[in-house]
Amino acid sequence: MTQTSRPRPSSSRGRQSPAIAEKVEKQPYGAPALEKGLDILELLAGLSHGVSQSEIAQLMGRSLQEVYRVVMVLERRGFIQRRPGEDGYFLSNRMYELAHRYPPLARLIDLATPAMNSASITADQALHIAILDTTFIRVVAQVDSPAPLGFRLRVGTKNPAMSTSSGRLLVAFQRPATKDWILEELRRSRPPEEFEDLVRRTEKIRTRGYEMVTGEGLQGITDVSFPLLDSTGFAQAVLTMPFLPAARQTVSFDAACEATFRAAQSITQMLGGQLPDLRFPLSRIAAKRPPDRVG
Repeated sequence: MTQTSRPRPSSSRGRQSPAIAEKVEKQPYGAPALEKGLDILELLAGLSHGVSQSEIAQLMGRSLQEVYRVVMVLERRGFIQRRPGEDGYFLSNRMYELAHRYPPLARLIDLATPAMNSASITADQALHIAILDTTFIRVVAQVDSPAPLGFRLRVGTKNPAMSTSSGRLLVAFQRPATKDWILEELRRSRPPEEFEDLVRRTEKIRTRGYEMVTGEGLQGITDVSFPLLDSTGFAQAVLTMPFLPAARQTVSFDAACEATFRAAQSITQMLGGQLPDLRFPLSRIAAKRPPDRVG
């Protein structure tokens, strides 16, 4: 796991980095306090560990007096927070909550729904899209299988990220700071051997580009997940097919996987990203793949 070192006190107080110095140059209609608040939020967004007020000031090249009141307001308004008994500040979920009131989430669902419907018909399976919700995943869109019998997750369903196919793949394709923070939270709650296994699995997922697991939630269901990437190459969401085999399967498992991948590829392109081609049939992932019973 990538470790982020704690900031060291600067030997030259008040020295600013070029990026910060550029931001604080005099601008027309400036709002210095707001600028400092935004700088603090951007700073914390790039760190996987908590930082104290004095460390924030040092990293920004400002005095403690300049950032003290701004930090207090951000904490009071719920944008940053501290763990009980600790001095280090982290971003809270407030930014996440505000971001999901904003149309991009609705835009993602609007873009994805036609591709999901088409893939669901081709694969004869249900599909759903999930996003990260701190260290959990939350289902935000879903289409039913056209088959008489099927399995689906309700929109709004929330599960621990690292306990699901969707969540592990989402974590694997996050920005380093986000991934490091999630893995650090996981390290606190899991035995060392289990934690190291999950870290290695996450790295493998990133390399192969998908996740597949059988019987993790319900016996007989194989979850196959593909990332939905934006223009930066990181995952906004994940598209998952919970494959439920039938006694007389009209669409093979491999064909259903490819239909789901093509939908993920199409959605990724609409988000400005690019999903590399995969070779089908997909390689087996530490679990028995369901039998093909076409007929």
